[in-house]
Amino acid sequence: MVFRGRHGVLPAERAEAQPFEVDVELHLDLRPAGIGDDLTGTVDYRDVFELCRRIVEGPSFQLIETIAETIASELLARFAVEEVVVRVRKPEVALPGELAYAGVEIRRRP
Repeated sequence: MVFRGRHGVLPAERAEAQPFEVDVELHLDLRPAGIGDDLTGTVDYRDVFELCRRIVEGPSFQLIETIAETIASELLARFAVEEVVVRVRKPEVALPGELAYAGVEIRRRP
């Protein structure tokens, strides 16, 4: 997922929206959904997308770690999952050299 947000330690990073890439892995038993072909047996990825969008496009944070922790905490609070993995990448990093992105990955359980 790619969203535009105003996050960073430097004021210039928060002045103008920039892209943030978010990957989410949800660990849960998918047998009920797979056997019953029933959305209620899984997590609707539209809800996950909107949750991530709201956080990244919402109030500014200094650290991408905070974005990842906020996403993980809200996912665990809202959905019946055993574990979440959240990756946040910031491709437009303000450094004096070439870098594809700065990123973090966290893994959390309820």
